[in-house]
Amino acid sequence: MVDICPTKSRRDDVQFRKPEAEDGAAIWALVAACKPLDENSMYCNLIQCDHFRDTCILAELDGEPVGWISGYVLPSDAESFFVWQVAVSPRARGLGLAKRMLEKLLARDECRDVTRMQTTITKDNDASWALFRSFADAQDAELDHEAHFESDTHFQGEHDTEHMVTISLPATDELDAVA
Repeated sequence: MVDICPTKSRRDDVQFRKPEAEDGAAIWALVAACKPLDENSMYCNLIQCDHFRDTCILAELDGEPVGWISGYVLPSDAESFFVWQVAVSPRARGLGLAKRMLEKLLARDECRDVTRMQTTITKDNDASWALFRSFADAQDAELDHEAHFESDTHFQGEHDTEHMVTISLPATDELDAVA
């Protein structure tokens, strides 16, 4: 019988890395298994792994993908990192994986100028709100939000309003003092 709820000791067994184009299909399957996440096309995940690999992260447990974050530094604002999607396999839940992936992404050289993290979240997505509030608290950072992509204006009423969440990160020297 396979243990789908790993113990906390499995936390140290997780490996983190930049994705490669060959990971696209496996990431697509991971996202599909993490309901109710919006599924992108397999091609979209392949492009993320290829073109955006420096600002995306893949977490593996026993050689299998169990965590994924896609994101990018805004082309018009090198201080803003936008988190597109966070996926954690049911197999790896409870390991603090999502927050650890966010921390590892911000520690990359590609994010050295980042002073704020942004993402969009619907009002009813309790898991995402909890993650980003917990992340902001751990960073001793402020979290603000406001309606951004409106249901009727942007989604023709087919999707709930997405709220832009902005986490203003403390300066690097402030982070060092907190650590």
